[in-house]
Amino acid sequence: MISLIEGGPPQDFELSSDQVAALLASKAVRVTPGPRSGLWRVRDNGYIGAATIGGMSVRIKPKTPIDRVLFLFGYSQSQRGWRQEEIDVGEQPDVVPALAHAFARSAERTLRQGVLQSYHTVEDSLQFVRGRIREADQVRRRYGLLLPVEVRYDEFAVDIAENQLLLAATGRLLRLPGLTVVTRRMLRHVLSRLTGVSALMPGRPLPRWRATRLNARYHTALRLAELVLSGSSCELNDGRTLRVDGLLIEMWRTFEDFVTVALSEAFHPYGGRSALQDRKHHLDHGKKVPLRPDLIRYVTAPNGTEHPAAVVDVKYKISTAPAGHSDDLYQALAYCTVLGLPLGHLVYAKGESKPYHHMIHRAGIGIVQHALDLMLPPAELLDSVNRLAGSIIRYGLDHKPVATDPQQT
Repeated sequence: MISLIEGGPPQDFELSSDQVAALLASKAVRVTPGPRSGLWRVRDNGYIGAATIGGMSVRIKPKTPIDRVLFLFGYSQSQRGWRQEEIDVGEQPDVVPALAHAFARSAERTLRQGVLQSYHTVEDSLQFVRGRIREADQVRRRYGLLLPVEVRYDEFAVDIAENQLLLAATGRLLRLPGLTVVTRRMLRHVLSRLTGVSALMPGRPLPRWRATRLNARYHTALRLAELVLSGSSCELNDGRTLRVDGLLIEMWRTFEDFVTVALSEAFHPYGGRSALQDRKHHLDHGKKVPLRPDLIRYVTAPNGTEHPAAVVDVKYKISTAPAGHSDDLYQALAYCTVLGLPLGHLVYAKGESKPYHHMIHRAGIGIVQHALDLMLPPAELLDSVNRLAGSIIRYGLDHKPVATDPQQT
């Protein structure tokens, strides 16, 4: 058992060379040599959750309460997330039991209104004609025979992508240890409701589903199911494929999605538009060095032309001094230079450091570091995002970098 805390100090473990190779290949943790041979120091690498890697059980406890983590995850850039009032993690302090409880409650509530049915395309060999004949397959497989007939038809049934995802996530959670009796009972009840739904083939991509009005009640459960099923594999140096089986959440990506999506929503009352991960800008004239800011806010000038009004980059890391963010400042400076902006914004998860306002020598460009406190209740956290959006708008209206609260460096 390798037990770690997100952002905590490294822990020493006795590991073999194969175990070290498996952990390094998974990238779930960081491993460095310890004070003596055979002893290795292991710390988190931006993930939380639990997984089995190369036969080892790895558990990484988040520093943020699990209900806050799931709230952040609801702001995924897929735009199919949930919102706070829909998530219930019970009293579970760890990621896997809490996520299992949240999924079980959501799926049970979803299926209480009945199992969703829809049309899906079926290809089959039948003793009669139904739908359309697949002529090419008929000639190739049944040349000279009248029966059976290779056909393709649409069927209205429960065996659709949405239900297949719920079934697969339920089965996977039931195989995991550490779940409460209540959670397992709810999961088995979900399983019984999904009779007639086919199991997913291992190793194949997850089926695609599209958010519509008809499956709106499924959205929360489906997003949780996708999180449960987001297993991964990695390649070892000797060419073998290592399966990482468990539930691991990338906190940096979760935080980045939350800030960019929530901030773009907070910008709506001010007009303009927000572009997430905008790929159309480059550092050089030859377009050999692409730039991809996390968020650019565009506004339309009176003459009808659109131009950047603000740029925001999100960083999920903590530093106790402004010098610890040097690379981030260089990156923000590049964004401002290319976009022609006098001010750039960096947003961090709140740590021991306070926000700073940097003025760049001879450039006339300012970089403001902001911090969001993830320990706040969801409503207060969203209020802080709204205040951040308002301050960014005010900076843009001033047309010059002005610090209100942050220290000058």
